Amino acid sequence: MGLTKQYLRYTASALFGVIASQKGNIIYVTLRGEKGRYVAVPACEHVFIWDTRKGEKVLILQGLKQEVTSLCPSPDGLHLAVGYEDGSIRVFSLLSGEGNVTFNGHKASVTTLQYDQLGGRLVSGSKDTDVIVWDVINESGLYRLRGHKDAVTQALFLREKNLLVTSGKDTLVKWWDLDTQHCFKTLVGHRTEVWGLAFVSQEKRLITGAADSELRVWNITYIQEATDPNEPESKKSKGSPAAAEKTSEVDETSALDEMLEERLLRCNKAGSIMRAGRDRVVTLATDRTGRILACHGTDSVLEVFCVLTEDEICKKMEKKMRKAKKKAKLKSEEEKEEPEGSVEMSLQEEIQRVTSIKASAKIKSFDLILSPKGELKATLLLQNNTIESYILNPSAQVPQVVRASKITIGGHRSDVRTLAFSSDNIAVLSAAAESVKIWNRSTLQCIRTMACEYALCSLFVPGDRQIIIGTKTGKLQLYDLASGSLLETLAAHDGALWSISLSPDQRGFVTGGADKCVKFWDFELVKDENSTQKRLSVKQTRILQLDEDVLCVRYSPNQKLLAVSLLDCTVKIFYTDTLKFFLSLYGHKLPVLCMDISYDGALIATGSADRNVKIWGLDFGDCHRSLFAHDDSVMTLQFVHKSHLFFTAGKDHKIKQWDADKFEHIQTLEGHHQEVWCLALSPNGDYIVSSSHDKSLRLWERTREPLILEEEREMVRALVAGETQGETGLAGKKTIETVKAAERIMEAIELYREETAKLKEHQAICKAAGKEVKRPGHNIPMCSVRGCCQSSLSLRSLLSELEESLLVLPFSYVPDLFVLFNEHVQRGSEVELLCRALLFLLRIHFGRITSNQLLVTVIENLKKTTISRVSEVRNVLGFNMAGLQFLKREIEAKDEVTFFADATDRFEEKRRKRKKKEKLVLAMV
Repeated sequence: MGLTKQYLRYTASALFGVIASQKGNIIYVTLRGEKGRYVAVPACEHVFIWDTRKGEKVLILQGLKQEVTSLCPSPDGLHLAVGYEDGSIRVFSLLSGEGNVTFNGHKASVTTLQYDQLGGRLVSGSKDTDVIVWDVINESGLYRLRGHKDAVTQALFLREKNLLVTSGKDTLVKWWDLDTQHCFKTLVGHRTEVWGLAFVSQEKRLITGAADSELRVWNITYIQEATDPNEPESKKSKGSPAAAEKTSEVDETSALDEMLEERLLRCNKAGSIMRAGRDRVVTLATDRTGRILACHGTDSVLEVFCVLTEDEICKKMEKKMRKAKKKAKLKSEEEKEEPEGSVEMSLQEEIQRVTSIKASAKIKSFDLILSPKGELKATLLLQNNTIESYILNPSAQVPQVVRASKITIGGHRSDVRTLAFSSDNIAVLSAAAESVKIWNRSTLQCIRTMACEYALCSLFVPGDRQIIIGTKTGKLQLYDLASGSLLETLAAHDGALWSISLSPDQRGFVTGGADKCVKFWDFELVKDENSTQKRLSVKQTRILQLDEDVLCVRYSPNQKLLAVSLLDCTVKIFYTDTLKFFLSLYGHKLPVLCMDISYDGALIATGSADRNVKIWGLDFGDCHRSLFAHDDSVMTLQFVHKSHLFFTAGKDHKIKQWDADKFEHIQTLEGHHQEVWCLALSPNGDYIVSSSHDKSLRLWERTREPLILEEEREMVRALVAGETQGETGLAGKKTIETVKAAERIMEAIELYREETAKLKEHQAICKAAGKEVKRPGHNIPMCSVRGCCQSSLSLRSLLSELEESLLVLPFSYVPDLFVLFNEHVQRGSEVELLCRALLFLLRIHFGRITSNQLLVTVIENLKKTTISRVSEVRNVLGFNMAGLQFLKREIEAKDEVTFFADATDRFEEKRRKRKKKEKLVLAMV
């Protein structure tokens, strides 16, 4: 290895044990042509697609580092928009599972995503209080809407109007006109945070959910715009003569705002619907048709409501009128006229409570889908790492809720507190508060699940056929893996059993608990009561009484010493045979939570709640070095077999590798999003398994790639420098990806310059020799300049970060880029994309371009070529549109059918309903 010590890099290999994370929302997706069967859920930084019928994972949408916080499917069902905690948004294809588009514009986590009706635009809301509208087709940001003073909780497009509604934790609901990017109306009728929005009754009603038990209902009246834009001022100011007389600027502005508001719509409160829960609304949503409304709070109950259609309302009104007429006939002629209120529908009658779905745990989010047969499917994402699906018929007299499926086998219900590897590196044990699971490391499949008490420590019995669990109640539980049965339960300690350590001779183990005792156990074979064969059991041999609670115990490899960590922040070393005191290691300010002894018995490393790791010598008990390891408590520590390298994990979400000889930090494994509770190294040192509060288990694998410390530190410094760059005024933001994209453009331009210089040199040599100048590529040792640049300058690959990448590009590269643009446009390739980049460069470098005389010829050539090529593209589009129109007319005339027949039928149906309603009103009068 030379003078520099080399290390091997550990990389993330797999994520398992998590069914669904709690930060995001669950949604139904269309996959393989089926609706209502597959659900998409956030799983840390990934997105899992689950088959609710089979309980299987069918697709994984790979994320990068940040946790998923929001999901939204496209209207066509082909794409899925995913929002992340760092504010980025990625659009995945559900057919290929690849993320083709990335948007970067928010400074904080994305809280809501919503497509418009056609799927061409995407709106995102964030904790940074901004709302951004994105152009999905052009892969760029359209505009940023600012107005909320706190995190945005929901954003909805209107289908028929170019309007947007947003809600926030600032108690406001804002209406935005997207034609002018202007907030023209703000609803201030909420006293607490607004957590949800939903449109019902064909977007004629808005329902809002706040931090109380009241669902507020708002009537929306859309006003058609005036046909004459030059309307007389007297008519515009009708109803406010005082405002017309005033001439102050403030009054004119307020009058204009009122006129704009009245020109688009009116929104008045219609009433309230009371929920059964008294806590805040967590999720409020409807199904795709807007027929079913559901909401839930911080409990385990989902409340389902049914919104009546206009036909159902008319039938109910007719029924009420018939009853009113019968009552009128029974009365005298003087009391024939009924009051108007007797034939009016109340809000509770129009939005009827159907039923409540009781889940097995607290609900974090849900999604609904209403089948054509009228059957409602509801899928729930629960707090305990579970997905449940329910079916009910909302039109029945007494709807019966039936649980259709439950996905639980892929993970634990609570945090995993202990992990262990089998001796052959194949099986992984994980134990939590309710169960023990055995996983196959290569396939990551759960092969055994056994119920247990709250587990704190565990180990594989030599031979890997049994396991032992130490519980919070102080019991030892012995399980047989072949049958998955509990063989024996022993009351080992009076308090929590915090630690267990297998003896190096593999004949027994030692345990330490909160009852201030260290107990020694031996394996033995006893006669089984249920069979003639003997089974494994354990018996207590010795006990060591101490003055403080025992937190951790470890044997030395030669089994001569026993290290015991106590609650008084010290580690005491005892002789194993006589249990006499040998050393006391003191220096930590808080209790030592974990420790381990190296393979040769020379070093002991201790990790404490004071965030430090100390390395001690076991010969004299001297402290070799104290390392500030983590930003929070060090929860677990373990040496790599046959080396002085060790791993630590802490509550700061990180796993770190250290060299105990050189006292150096080697690498940091980042991936967990919450506290890391424990980790386990395989006996050969090639694999690491870690568990976290985010319910995930992660597998890390040692590669053959050497790790150089200086290069690693340089990368960290470059990353920090890149993250501290400031924001720009665009809808996007500057990221490491945009810097890399700009570097790719610069590399391509440098290559173009080199090849152009070689071409000119070759032409000069040929001219001096009197030979014929050949084209590039004819016996010249270089690639074609045009072909090279065409492949290197493919801006399509960085389309979503195009403006930010060009903004980073130095001006010295711009002239060559203009020449390349001219060549590409002349060939007619990527005209729209190149014009977009060209106009952006002209806008940001206008001053320097106009003052540079050398660019006059290039700009003139670009002007001619771009105008001619854009005209050609327009002509092609116009010709294609005319051809499609002609084909449409031909098909309509031939088959005597009408395109948009559905729209025509809907229009006719609305007209019939309107006439029927008018007749009903006349009858009432």
